[in-house]
Amino acid sequence: MTNSEKRQIAEKAVTALKKEYPDAICSLEYTDPFELLVATRLAAQCTDQRVNMVTPALFERFTCVDDFASSTPDEVAEYIKSCGLYKTKSRDLVAMAQMLRDEFGGAVPDSIEELTRLPGIGRKTANLICGDIFGKPAVVVDTHCIRITRRLGLHRLKDAKKIEFALRELLPPDESNDFCHRLVLHGRAICTARKAYCDNCCMQDFCPGEIDG
Repeated sequence: MTNSEKRQIAEKAVTALKKEYPDAICSLEYTDPFELLVATRLAAQCTDQRVNMVTPALFERFTCVDDFASSTPDEVAEYIKSCGLYKTKSRDLVAMAQMLRDEFGGAVPDSIEELTRLPGIGRKTANLICGDIFGKPAVVVDTHCIRITRRLGLHRLKDAKKIEFALRELLPPDESNDFCHRLVLHGRAICTARKAYCDNCCMQDFCPGEIDG
């Protein structure tokens, strides 16, 4: 498939998913950029639903960057145990807050390069922050994105960073962030990891269904 053909499929997918899921929003609950940063770190290998159950008490105890920065991993861990990998995540949250306090004046940076310097923050989270908070073109490559864009025939890649850059070449920049949010919704409801319910898919008319390809 040529890049031109892939771009056509990508544009059709953007249109179809926009119609199917008009509200393209992150399912993590937050009130400011730092809360989204924390919630996204907690969401690694954990459901958004579980994170949303944990964060109210967490953010009541730790209300800002300074609160996290002056705490200890052991104290933070007590609030996030049900999220899994809580020891690693608690260390990252404290170290992340300390770097934000010491190097960024307590503010969440607005570039992928700066965000990925923060402990525990990879390109997926950095893209989410850049897109949802700062309104920049972003491609959040999670498991749903990888699976569905592969089935659409947009790539045959496995490396998340390579997929991100491949999709940036194919997607309209002003649509890419919302497109990724919609992929999550579609991946949970229709194009699941276990089975693709193609008969109920809004993209069945143009998706090649390259499940094993």
